[in-house]
Formats: sequence, C-alpha cells, structure tokens
Amino acid sequence: MQTIKCVVVGDGAVGKTCLLISYTTNKFPSEYVPTVFDNYAVTVMIGGEPYTLGLFDTAGQEDYDRLRPLSYPQTDVFLVCFSVVSPSSFENVKEKWVPEITHHCPKTPFLLVGTQIDLRDDPSTIEKLAKNKQKPITPETAEKLARDLKAVKYVECSALTQKGLKNVFDEAILAALEPPEPKKTRSFPVLYCHIGFLLSLACFPVGQWETVTPWNKWHC
Repeated sequence: MQTIKCVVVGDGAVGKTCLLISYTTNKFPSEYVPTVFDNYAVTVMIGGEPYTLGLFDTAGQEDYDRLRPLSYPQTDVFLVCFSVVSPSSFENVKEKWVPEITHHCPKTPFLLVGTQIDLRDDPSTIEKLAKNKQKPITPETAEKLARDLKAVKYVECSALTQKGLKNVFDEAILAALEPPEPKKTRSFPVLYCHIGFLLSLACFPVGQWETVTPWNKWHC
C-alpha cells in the first residue's frame, strides 16, 4: 500500500493539532495540548486504490526549531498553516515557514492553509483584533500570498465546525500525487525554430539558398 507523507507546519496555537484530530477522529478536542511531533495515519481510497495518508504534526514553538526538520525527509506535501484571526501567524508564513520548508525540501509541494475560519465573523474576536488595529485575514489576501509564495493553492477550514476540513486533505493528496510540472526548457522551442528554418528553405529556389541567414544566427 502506497504511503503519502503529509507534514503540517505553522505557528503554535493556530490549530494544527485540532485540524488533524478533527479530521482523523471526527471529533474536536476539548483541551489544547502543545504538540511534540505527534503523527496520525488514515487509509484513503484514491481511484479505487487504498493509500495510507501519514499525517505528521509539528511543534511551532521556537524551542523546537532544531528538532522539527527531523520530520521533513521524504515528505510528499506540506500544509503550511496560519490562523485567519492571527495576523502574526499569517506574517510568519512568509517570514519563517515557507523559507524553512523550501530550504529543507525545495522540490516538495505545499498548500497554504487558513485555520479557525469559524472565528472570522466572531464579534469578540473582531473586537479584540480591532484594539490592536488588526482584522481577520480575508481569503483574497491569503490567495495572493499563496500565489506569491508559489503554493499549490490556498485552502481554509474550521476544525470545530469541519467546514472545508475534508477539502484541505483532498487537495493535499492531489498535490502529493500530481506535483506541479517542472518548468519547460528551451530545447523544444529551439528545435521548432530550427525546423521552421529548414522548412523555410523549401520556399527558396536552390540558387538563392546562400542568401538565407544560417540557422545558428537565428534567435528564437
């Protein structure tokens, strides 16, 4: 059975553990317990074939900065999480988390994941943010960051209500199985250019071939 390794990263207290527990047990945990590299596994069916989805939780606190990368090798996809009601966690996506995972796993795809969306319209949460001249992160703002950082895409969810929860992991699986295509080289355009030149020779009488610019002086 093929295994897909998915590692979840992000600031502490943004809901990474709740995200995983809610998805794997269908229950929202009643207490917050800081994470130290817990992992979970679920079996998922993809195209009629069973896959083991290995979910690796990580601690976001700075105390674990040296230990956390030990869970990164052989990762198939990362979930880079932030809370939509924590602007600082959103800022750290760009300042800390994406640089960290791309340093250790430069070719591994990642999704940007907004958590705790049930609090985006919560009056008390909005009031608390307003006191610091802040406001919840909008989907449009997060989508722009995802594009700027070259994430596969932006998805968001609530571990409490489970809104969007399954979609987060469905998209993670797709990203792991169908990673972005590598950038195309210039070999094909150059080849087409040369072929185009050779075909153009057929348009000239034999006596005029010498007036045609040699292919190695052409530019594609």
